[in-house]
Amino acid sequence: MLTVSHLRCEYRINPIGLDMKSPRLSWKLQSDRRNCVQSAYQIQLSLTGNNEQIEWDSGKINSDQSIHVELDQWLPNARTRYHYRIRAWDAAGDESSWSDTAFFEMGFMESKSAWKADWITAPLDGENDVSCPRFRRLFDLQKSVTSARIYVTALGLYELHLNDQRVGQDYFTPGWTSYGKRLQYQVYDVTDMLRHGENILGAYLGDGWYRGHLGWNKEQKIFGTDAALLLELHIRYADGSVEHILSNSDWKVATSAIRMSDIYMGETYDARMESSWIDGPTGKWSPVDVLDYTKGIIVAQENVSVTQAEQLKPIALLTTPQGDRVLDMGQNMVGWVRFSIQGESGHTVELRHAEILDHEGNFYIDNLRGATQCIRYTLKGGELETYEPHFTFQGFRYVKLIGFPDQVQLTDFTGVVLHSNMERTGNFSCSSPLVNQLHHNILWGQKGNFLDVPTDCPQRDERLGWTGDAQMFVRTASYLMNTAPFFTKWLRDLEADQGEDGGIPFFVPDLRSSTSEGWGDTSHSSAAWGDAAVICPWTIYEMYGDVRLLAEQYDSMKRWINYIHAQGENPYLWNTGFHFGDWLGLDSKPDSYIGATDKDYVATAFYAYSVSLTRKAAEVLGHSEDALYYDKLHDHIVAAFQEEFVTPAGKLAVPTQTAHVLALHFDLLDSKARKRAIDQLGKLVADAGNHLTTGFVGTPYLNPVLSDTGHHELAYTLLFQEDYPSWLYQVTQGATTVWEHWDGIKEDGSLWSADMNSFNHYAYGAIGEWLYRYVAGINTDEQEPGFRVVHIEPKPGPGLEWVEASLETMYGPVGSSWYRRENNELEVRVTIPANATGMILLPGAVIQTVLENGKPVDQVKDFHDIQTQENGVRIALGSGSYQFTYLAAVSEKETDAQQPEQTESV
Repeated sequence: MLTVSHLRCEYRINPIGLDMKSPRLSWKLQSDRRNCVQSAYQIQLSLTGNNEQIEWDSGKINSDQSIHVELDQWLPNARTRYHYRIRAWDAAGDESSWSDTAFFEMGFMESKSAWKADWITAPLDGENDVSCPRFRRLFDLQKSVTSARIYVTALGLYELHLNDQRVGQDYFTPGWTSYGKRLQYQVYDVTDMLRHGENILGAYLGDGWYRGHLGWNKEQKIFGTDAALLLELHIRYADGSVEHILSNSDWKVATSAIRMSDIYMGETYDARMESSWIDGPTGKWSPVDVLDYTKGIIVAQENVSVTQAEQLKPIALLTTPQGDRVLDMGQNMVGWVRFSIQGESGHTVELRHAEILDHEGNFYIDNLRGATQCIRYTLKGGELETYEPHFTFQGFRYVKLIGFPDQVQLTDFTGVVLHSNMERTGNFSCSSPLVNQLHHNILWGQKGNFLDVPTDCPQRDERLGWTGDAQMFVRTASYLMNTAPFFTKWLRDLEADQGEDGGIPFFVPDLRSSTSEGWGDTSHSSAAWGDAAVICPWTIYEMYGDVRLLAEQYDSMKRWINYIHAQGENPYLWNTGFHFGDWLGLDSKPDSYIGATDKDYVATAFYAYSVSLTRKAAEVLGHSEDALYYDKLHDHIVAAFQEEFVTPAGKLAVPTQTAHVLALHFDLLDSKARKRAIDQLGKLVADAGNHLTTGFVGTPYLNPVLSDTGHHELAYTLLFQEDYPSWLYQVTQGATTVWEHWDGIKEDGSLWSADMNSFNHYAYGAIGEWLYRYVAGINTDEQEPGFRVVHIEPKPGPGLEWVEASLETMYGPVGSSWYRRENNELEVRVTIPANATGMILLPGAVIQTVLENGKPVDQVKDFHDIQTQENGVRIALGSGSYQFTYLAAVSEKETDAQQPEQTESV
């Protein structure tokens, strides 16, 4: 039976407010037939959910495409909802029934002149400049309403209320973009929130990223000085008439109970100032000011919004040696604490937030630098009061309680986890509880730092969209969650902030003009950081098959290459300007953050890599002349690299782990030098006591390179090291997220330097890619991206008895699991989704039994393509579930040096 389900438009379920001429639809097929491949599809659009009023019918389209299907034969109308359904046929002749109906709704359709509302702001007096103002508009409805939409954005952050209800589940709207060039708006369906008679529409405004503290120099008002609101409520009545409620001089403004709210500093709230939207805090509402500000930069919502993703209850109430009462949430998290309290009017309580306790067990906040992360709440008095913040978030595990009653109940506190609402896609578990905890830490590092932009850390006075961190982690992130909309929005900001010369800022959105102190020449762009302009769109293309985003970013990729090409005297080497190098490499000189790998070496290596990826992008997009140009340019760069950094004897002149990893991963060496580099890399790791010495640049590629070059067992050895430096060292120290430094907490309990010691920093979590791609063996195909062709190449190694992994791809679930059996037998289970194919490599295999969808297969030859290769047996698979049991070559190390049995997770 063939069915169509999981309908998506632009990756999202029933999105509202699209601004594009050709929305893209995706769906998934399910079938009980092996090797199910779609042969045709049909799409119907209607203006009603019952599919009676057909707006457009594609007819039967002979195509196997089921993701990113552009509706390019039809033009949508602005501010219109379209319902759609899909049916499909497979190659065997089966026809599905119609899918359930989904919908998408258009926004203003890129028409800047469509905005009729005015920007409104609070008159700037001393009080309103500090507090978060609230705006309101009263209006009367006497006719029956059929639909109502709010179109809204702000300079700063907004929170909408309609008739005493919060509008929507989104937080930190309109999001953080390159505000001078791009500002998102959101759309809300408020049809059911309106009432006959008087209605009250209100909004709070917060400073947010727009004019709050931002950057480590405690700068404020980087993007602008006036918090402002732009809003339109469009109401359609049953008689066909339309009414618009617009932000303009008819609105009123008043102070609010939110006395201060800041991303870094926290929030101050005085519940005594609470009042209804009718009365106001003193019974007075003042006229608003109309602000003269452009609407030409406004764009539709692109990313998924930040939402309350989950809730945690504290696991303990501690009393520290210094006498502080501290909640332990049990998890380093990002969000805030919702709490309930009862007491006298005017009494103030505080919550302060920290990631760790120091080695004596005391509350530790030195690593927050200038970010106070403090919540202050003044009680209204009387009945039980419940509060949670509005326009701030904290990074923390521990919460110090100040001013709370002696008898505090854990049930009075709830940790609210906030992050961009990305769909979870990847799952990984294995026989090692420590590795499972590492995977947990990687996932929570992503949760904490993917809050509208990919930040480096979520707690101190930084929280910036560092480009280097993003490109290092993008593939791991895309295994764990669907990051395509998230990176689509961020990459558009990257392109917007790209310099006229093609240079890329250190972080996006860019605030270099305000935070340049201590970073050298910030007009320069750093290798491995600016390369996010190439690596990120290419990775999203590979993981999701998103050709549109690749095409959209292609010019930015080219401009970045042109920028590098123009640096220095030799156009094929990058040996000028400021670079972060192998940031935080363990082989660095004393008092230096930069590892020992020559920065010019790192820069030229990434230059070659980005050119190679841009060449691939040119080929995908059909730019044959560009592809030829970049192919030749790459040859020149590799030749220059070899002349500069490889001795005549074929030895790398830069004797570091990172140098060898980059040369091997980026394919910069001839066969002679490559063989020598492979051997030398193994020796460098052995000389370090089978430990890594890599920093931000080398670490993401270290284990993949070891696995690809005959050192797979050594990669496993690095994974399972528990002493410093290693991934599991952090786990054994009680980490619940990934640290910025390998030794953020040292073995003696002392701490790394307080000026830069984040305990929620995802860069080193890039090892997650290796867990999925190599240990579990789930990989995509460069020629058939988005997992249209699934490569399954599990690589067992010493220390693991079993691995189970899955990935929800655009086509459906992919599964890969393996289990050790007696007598060197391995059992591998594989799932390939419908409308995709698989290619599985069983290393060193002598196949014993095969099950297909739970039924025995008598002969392996029943599979339509099987090849015996030097490294194992490769089998082509159609969609379905398979189980292989086979004999595999198992090393002595794997049989005799198994990981000690572990019974508990950390």
